Parts: sequence; structure tokens; C-alpha cells
Amino acid sequence: MFSIELTEGAQLRPLEPWQAEEFLAHMDRARETVDPWIPWASVSTDLASATATLQRYADNAAKDKQRLYGIWLDGILVGGTMFVAFDAAAGNCEIGVWLEPAGTGRGLITRAARVLIDWAFTTRGMHRVEWHCNPANLNSSNVAKRLGMTREALLRESYPWQGRRNDTEIWAVLAHEWT
Repeated sequence: MFSIELTEGAQLRPLEPWQAEEFLAHMDRARETVDPWIPWASVSTDLASATATLQRYADNAAKDKQRLYGIWLDGILVGGTMFVAFDAAAGNCEIGVWLEPAGTGRGLITRAARVLIDWAFTTRGMHRVEWHCNPANLNSSNVAKRLGMTREALLRESYPWQGRRNDTEIWAVLAHEWT
């Protein structure tokens, strides 16, 4: 297993099905702040559903379609980043992130996202990396800006969540723009 140091005491590592108990404990701590922005957080509510979430990502990683990584701070899972979609043939992918309150204010998400974007461009030869977020999630939009992404679109009322339609911002960076 690999581990990439993000800051002193913080690592980025694969998040796998055998870690479902730790993932579930993390989701329980993070749910209130993560669930409004990442709808799948609400489906990992017990050990079986947490295991299923992690297994789905593991299965899709084996198909080169998605990947999931955790962010550990002082040995505790506090967040993560993922390839929500990964299409090597088309050269396009989408990354997503989340973080519980204990990990905020340390630059962990920006650093972790940089690792994924850099890998996508330099190792896998991707052409385009996207970032989707609800425009009300200013923290997420600000990370996209820090990563040098361009806001390309606003998809109005693009997905339902908790009985109402929500907007989605689309941010992107192209390989030739990545430094």
C-alpha cells in the first residue's frame, strides 16, 4: 500500500473495503457537514452499506473507472478524494473531495486534489479534469479556484436532493494549463 504525505501528520492512502468500520465511523462524524454536498454520504449508514460503498469503488477501480482515497490526519480518517469518473479512452475525468470538521483549515483537500490531478495528467495522460460542486458550497468552489480551474458552466436544478432540485457548477483544468 502506498501513502503520500500531504503535510506533517497527514497522508493520502487508498480507501478500501476492509476499512469499512473506520470509514463508517468517519462518515458518522462527517455526515452533517458532508451530506449536503455529497449525496452518497447518506447511504453509508451502517457497516453493510459502508462496505458496499467502498466495494463499489474497488470494483470500479479494477475496471479503471473510479478510484477512492482517504485522508488520514494523525492516524484518523478525516476525509478523502476520489475519481468520481475516469475515462482514459476519452482523456476525461472528474474528481471529488470531502472533509470532516477535524481536518478543515489545513489545506489537506487542495493538496490531495493536486496529487490526483497531477497523476491524471502526468501518469495517465488525461486531457481534462473536471470538478463538480453545488454553488452554495463555497469551500468547494474556492478549492477549484486554488487549483487553477476555470468555471465553465452552471447546470441549473440538475439533481434532486432532499426534496428539492440543486444546481451544479462545472469547473475544469486542461492538461496544457496544469503547472
